[in-house]
Amino acid sequence: MNAPATPAIVAERGAQRLPRLALLLLCAAYLLPGLFGRDPWRNADLTAFGFMASIAEGHAPWWQPAIAGIPAPGGPLPYWIGALAIKALPFLDPAFAARLPYALALVGVMVLVWYSAFHLACTEAAQPVAFAFGGEAQAVDYARALADGALLALIATLGLLQLGHETTPELLQLLAITLFLYGFAVAPFLASKARVALLVALPALAASGAPAVAITLAGLGLLLCTRSRYEQVRGLLPWLLVAGILSALSAFAFDAWAWRVSFKPEWASARQALTLLAWFCWPAWPLALWTLWRWRSHWQRRHIFLPLVTTLVPAVTCLLMDGSDRALLLALPALAVLAAFALPTLKRSIGAAIDWFAVFAFSAGALFIWLYYVSMQTGWPAQPLANLRKLAVGFEPRFSLLALLAAVAASAAWMALVRWRTARHRHALWKTLVLSAGGVALGWLLTLTLMLPPIDYARSNNALVGRLRAHLPANANCVAAPDQPLATLAALEFIGRWKVESTQTLAQTACQYAVQAGESAVPDGWEALALVHRPSDRVSSWTVLRRR
Repeated sequence: MNAPATPAIVAERGAQRLPRLALLLLCAAYLLPGLFGRDPWRNADLTAFGFMASIAEGHAPWWQPAIAGIPAPGGPLPYWIGALAIKALPFLDPAFAARLPYALALVGVMVLVWYSAFHLACTEAAQPVAFAFGGEAQAVDYARALADGALLALIATLGLLQLGHETTPELLQLLAITLFLYGFAVAPFLASKARVALLVALPALAASGAPAVAITLAGLGLLLCTRSRYEQVRGLLPWLLVAGILSALSAFAFDAWAWRVSFKPEWASARQALTLLAWFCWPAWPLALWTLWRWRSHWQRRHIFLPLVTTLVPAVTCLLMDGSDRALLLALPALAVLAAFALPTLKRSIGAAIDWFAVFAFSAGALFIWLYYVSMQTGWPAQPLANLRKLAVGFEPRFSLLALLAAVAASAAWMALVRWRTARHRHALWKTLVLSAGGVALGWLLTLTLMLPPIDYARSNNALVGRLRAHLPANANCVAAPDQPLATLAALEFIGRWKVESTQTLAQTACQYAVQAGESAVPDGWEALALVHRPSDRVSSWTVLRRR
């Protein structure tokens, strides 16, 4: 039986590729802000840095990273990478050194998404309809344009913004699952690279704290191998078996198996998960749904089935973990690839609606950020600065010429992009996503340049440690911190430079000083020295105690 006709109808002029200089500048505007000039942010970012620093400074063994004696959950691979960067770059700030390999991991995710979409679009079932008299898009040009669209869809996705710029194990998991997608995508064309990719991806995913996802993907990958009509893909079966076995062994070796399922079959939980999905995966999810509808007759073909499976596994994991955004993060690369295949079939009215939403939403956001920046630097209008000082007590604005120049250049580039897109009808496939991706990059760059001082002041624990330091001597033998979260322990140990003991009660410690959460009763044998609040938090407080 003949296969149904492809729904993609693309003329030669529609397969234009995005100018490479413009694409590189867009990726740089998305990647570089947040890499420089900030401290580790609470909670996950600071906690992960604490585990990395514990290895690099010799406070914990390589096999078992720990903060104040509390071992790290999951596999240690992400903490090994950060610790190696800290030790290899001793002349840099440790937090910045640990952040560098994770910035490269995000670069790797972008590159792998582009090549995954490119090779999937090169398959015969994904090609556009051939015209009777010629003029249809050439195979390589069409695949390149779709790959540009997939990369733009990934950059435009809102959920990748903060989590993709943190120094956490989830970013390494994101790289590993994207490598898994790449391995299957290139299998018919580059069999040796596909084998290496799968052998690395699944064990790395398990050693980074997601062994259940790795084993599930290995099982589904076996299904993909057995039903594929490509001999090269079927030849991946033994390699995938080895990758699955290595994943299980690494999970057992690192004691990475953990029961984290907290599914609640309630309407409130389902509504919360749907809300997360709606904004976290925007604008990729509506385009992905459109892909599934228009390509419904081809859903079993590899260019649809592979990204669909790689999207569903993290999405189901997110639901089972009661709407975890960090689990949903792993679905974004495959979702972006799936969204790219909507572009050849998208109606002009839908594309125009996405464009105008992006123009108004991101232009309004940029004006809002500029308003706060002008208020910080000039005092007019007065209310924005007053709001900042109310939210972050003790914050004082500072000026950076480099940040201002970068923000001005980004704003000018945004206006030029809007003018280019709205001046006349464009034919390139990726045109629908260029404003969304450019708007997200603009908002992130403006936020992490113009608004970085107040955000860093509020999100880091440096100000809290500074207030605690006024009451805790630097030469204290140790500081007890009973029942404190890991982020607070990491701040005390690696920002305050105190030796920290994590205990259940103060009766179990020999320390002369202690930090206790809240204003609870002072235990016998101790006296309260001060009650300290985080400058950006009116609720949380810590009591500094000294042994009598």
